[in-house]
Amino acid sequence: MVILENINVNFGTRKLFDSVNLRVGGKDRLSLVGVNGAGKSTLLKIIMGLFGYDSGKVIKSRHSTYGYLPQETVRLSGRILYDEVYDSADSIKSIEDELAEIEDELKNYGDRESEDYMDLLTTYSELQEQFTLLEGHKLKSKIEKILSGLGFENEDFEKDTGIFSGGWQMRIELAKLLLKNPSVLLLDEPTNHLDFESLVWFEKYIINYKGAIILVSHDKQFLDNVSRKTAEIHNGELNLFSGNYSFYTEEKRKRKELLESRFRNQQKYLQQQEKFIERFRYKATKARAVQSRIKLLDKIEKVELEQETEKIKFRFPPAVHSGRLLVEIAGLTKSYDGKKNVLENLNLNIERGEKIALVGKNGAGKSTLTRIIAGTESYSGGEMKYGYNVIPKYFAQNQAEDMDESKTAFEIMLEVNSGQNVTGIRNILGGFLFHGDDADKKVGVLSGGEKSRLALAKMLIEPSNLLILDEPTNHLDMHSKEVLQKALSDYEGTVIIVSHDREFIDGIIDKIIEVKNGGLKTYLGKSSEYLTVLESETPEPEVETPVPVKESSSGYKEGIENKKRKKEFVKVSAPIRKKISDAEKQIAELESKKTYLEQEMSKTDFYKDSDFAVEIKFEYLDLTQKIEDLTALWEKETENLNELEKKFLNN
Repeated sequence: MVILENINVNFGTRKLFDSVNLRVGGKDRLSLVGVNGAGKSTLLKIIMGLFGYDSGKVIKSRHSTYGYLPQETVRLSGRILYDEVYDSADSIKSIEDELAEIEDELKNYGDRESEDYMDLLTTYSELQEQFTLLEGHKLKSKIEKILSGLGFENEDFEKDTGIFSGGWQMRIELAKLLLKNPSVLLLDEPTNHLDFESLVWFEKYIINYKGAIILVSHDKQFLDNVSRKTAEIHNGELNLFSGNYSFYTEEKRKRKELLESRFRNQQKYLQQQEKFIERFRYKATKARAVQSRIKLLDKIEKVELEQETEKIKFRFPPAVHSGRLLVEIAGLTKSYDGKKNVLENLNLNIERGEKIALVGKNGAGKSTLTRIIAGTESYSGGEMKYGYNVIPKYFAQNQAEDMDESKTAFEIMLEVNSGQNVTGIRNILGGFLFHGDDADKKVGVLSGGEKSRLALAKMLIEPSNLLILDEPTNHLDMHSKEVLQKALSDYEGTVIIVSHDREFIDGIIDKIIEVKNGGLKTYLGKSSEYLTVLESETPEPEVETPVPVKESSSGYKEGIENKKRKKEFVKVSAPIRKKISDAEKQIAELESKKTYLEQEMSKTDFYKDSDFAVEIKFEYLDLTQKIEDLTALWEKETENLNELEKKFLNN
């Protein structure tokens, strides 16, 4: 379990977190949502102890393990892939090392009847038991299955990690994390660099994961399939919703409607009271009534509407008229440095108005094909030609990073200005949330999301009829993605898009083209048809139950006195550990009941039967109090256990 109590974080005059409270149970699936900059990544870092907070408390079970995947991946090099991942299984490796040491010690031990010898045998038995629980004998096959599931080929296992690109580096970190199999997984945008195949495998793995998961992602379908609770961070506060992302959006809509209704009713009531006060303010016979109403109005807690989050506002310019056939590819081949062909003998016609998604494994050649179609990369053989009056526009994965960081957002737009006046450019920038002085910010100080928005804004300067987009949604938040999706759906020209975001492309495309083994295969319709084929070909991943840290199996290289202290600790702490375990089980059961009641209370017809509604509300309040009492007990006993550990194990 993880508990956050009244966490406060200030950045100068800005309050990032204002008394944030959160409780995560042993098998929870929690997604953190909110606009870019709301503090989602910061909250993960606070839980991991990587970021400080001004006040409050973070309580974590000392007998659980924690794994964290940050957005920013460390660059690895100098070791082969298999060894890099193998070394992350440190718990299994340390047990293997200790078993080997004890085996050597047992072989050379003199007095095999002594108490010390028996202690060594006991230790050896305990280590073997934990090694079996961790399935140490299956370590090699586990590594191979995880790496294969994440898209690595067998020949990649012996390659230096330094040759892999940033997206593959992230997969290496993810593989290491899954091999560790921690009790609590904290994942910050884990799907950003996964292709469809590895995403399908990873999603299955996470759905079946036996521990707790705290997740940040902008992939709606992934959140819907994985999460069971949603925590929204908004204006420094954290609000919990007892369902997945779709449940959260619907529940938030209902809450907003209810709040607006309460606001209207209160405003009407306040106006009536103020009219009365103004009418009779100077009449002596009504003085007492007037004063009474003034006092009443002072005591009323005002209903305030939430300030709407500003959204991007734009649509692409009308598509320039073109011929029916926009792109004609015949016998096209592409290789790098004369080695194996990435693309081989491709034949493809793209017609006016088509909306196409290019999919396939990372490295299959999707981005290469988009660059060839965009005219920014040459090809080795065959032919690629445009039809009549084709004007392509290309958005690359790294386009945001390629902009001159010394220039302002306005200057970047001015570079590609084609007849737009200053006011027109600033209006476009305003539509992408670069208002006033924001347009004069240098690219170097912009966030990843701001850079992506600026790169998209550049595409609006000149009209076109063929949009080629390679991963345009990376770094965009939910609202920005929705607006881009609508703009692309309404665009009358032709769209070719590379994206692994299923919900995003399903709102745009009418055809999927898979790039595989150098060739192309076409699927008509949405991504669901393609995913059906993929899922049938993707084996169900094996997921193990995380093994908690055992105080009786950590560090067996101390002397006999330390071992005796550990035995005494196990004996003395047993009742406390049982109380903690019982509390965790009861909290999980009550949380499940509470979630059910919250779902009942959110139904539109809940208040039709007033007696039933009152009964459910009382039961809900009773459950909430019981959970709070059990949580307080859990905190107290956890502190007691920590004190015992300090006394017996930290000397």
